Amino acid sequence: MACIYQHTELTRLLSRYDADQLCVLIDDKLSPVTRHPSPVTLRLPISESLKTIQTVELIWDFLLQHNITRRGLLICIGGGVLTDLGGFAASTYKRGIDYINIPTTLLAMVDASTGGKTGFNYRGLKNCIGTFHEPVATFIDPSWLTTLPARDILNGYAEMLKTGLLDNGQWAMDNGQCLWNALLQYDLDEMNIEQLTPLIRRCIEVKSSIVAADPQETGLRKALNLGHTFGHALEEMQMVNGTSSNGTLPHGYAVLYGLIAELYLSVTKLGCPREPLQQLTQLMLHYYGRPVCKCSDRDKLIALMHQDKKSERAAEINCTLLSDLGQPLVNCLISQDEANQALDYLFSL
Repeated sequence: MACIYQHTELTRLLSRYDADQLCVLIDDKLSPVTRHPSPVTLRLPISESLKTIQTVELIWDFLLQHNITRRGLLICIGGGVLTDLGGFAASTYKRGIDYINIPTTLLAMVDASTGGKTGFNYRGLKNCIGTFHEPVATFIDPSWLTTLPARDILNGYAEMLKTGLLDNGQWAMDNGQCLWNALLQYDLDEMNIEQLTPLIRRCIEVKSSIVAADPQETGLRKALNLGHTFGHALEEMQMVNGTSSNGTLPHGYAVLYGLIAELYLSVTKLGCPREPLQQLTQLMLHYYGRPVCKCSDRDKLIALMHQDKKSERAAEINCTLLSDLGQPLVNCLISQDEANQALDYLFSL
């Protein structure tokens, strides 16, 4: 369950648990949270480089030290890395305890904190180890976004654009406009959070509906991987593009580049109309910049795609592609030649 923040709903949920069984996991970059009761709190320095089993062990130790039982509740407050780690720790501690997510970044609101995917990175592979473990609830409070830099909003907006590409009209905005067109018309130069909120709500509804229909990702949910086969490979290469404070490629930026590569294949392989590719390319050039890559990186990128967790056989590269806007096709196998062509297109822009 994900909902735009309701204080009364959160208070009612917390009242179901004994006070000594409530605990909070929070990113230490955030100010102390006083509006959420927390008898015990673990503050951790969270970053993609710390999305490891060692960080999960710190969370397990915290739960053990405070005698959290199987009737406990872990409250995860932070971005997508934190909710992924907290969710995994909750899913495995004493064979599973309840947890809720209070995401504080746009990327976490529209993607990571909704859907029950948890995990950590392993041997350089993104989310290689993980579980499916649904949070009891996810509470979305857009006011967290008012203090974020534009780069962080763009990071999450890329996942929103992915969701818009999957919209077949079923998820039109209240004014009848399709989600993709509404996202294209949002003014990324102004970053008005009030105007962004209905777009966040609609993206969450789209994802929640897909997850509800296929919680274990055996079919339809794979559509949400659009852009991620190429995107994860680019992210794992940790390419520096000048937009990241720690020198690694942010997830949303990587997904946007992956979307362009996979839309290119959608056009050339499935006959998808070219207009969404052109529209996304313009957004990339104006707001995200070009990915940094050398020709010598292509073989490494393709090797990483072969190792992607979505592939059912090591020799395959498995993508989600579009036959049209809102018409995803999952389990599309592409050849190494086609992957090279898509990378050539992306890096030529």
